[in-house]
Amino acid sequence: MGENIETGIYQTREALSIANELGLDLVEISPTASPPVCKIMDYKKFLYEQKKKQKEIKAKTAKVVLKEIRLGPNIDDHDFNFKLKHAIKFLQDGAKVKVDVFFKGRSIIYKEKGEYVLLKFAQELEDYGKVERLPKLEGKRMIMVIAPKK
Repeated sequence: MGENIETGIYQTREALSIANELGLDLVEISPTASPPVCKIMDYKKFLYEQKKKQKEIKAKTAKVVLKEIRLGPNIDDHDFNFKLKHAIKFLQDGAKVKVDVFFKGRSIIYKEKGEYVLLKFAQELEDYGKVERLPKLEGKRMIMVIAPKK
């Protein structure tokens, strides 16, 4: 029934008068039960503590950041290394990295070249992260996701 109150079956009026005497609220816990289950408590305090618990849970959940890096199928070594340095920084900061090779126009015929670039990229990042999703062609893009190592 509540704090300092003997558990039992009470009439609604009686339960309300007990709650009023204690300066608390009569809160219905399970209305479908027969008889309905109620509890005497400070409802505002209960709501406040529930909100506080929700905030704590929300604060504990880690927010996953997804950074995107775009490469071309015919990328030069310098550009490749430049993008690689950015990816390493993102992974060290704890963000996931989505690497994609974008095929413009007729360059789609070099699918295996794009896959090679992505796999080479993943191999270079082996010390910093692990491949979460292997290269997969989606339309004109080949996408791979790399998650940071913990």
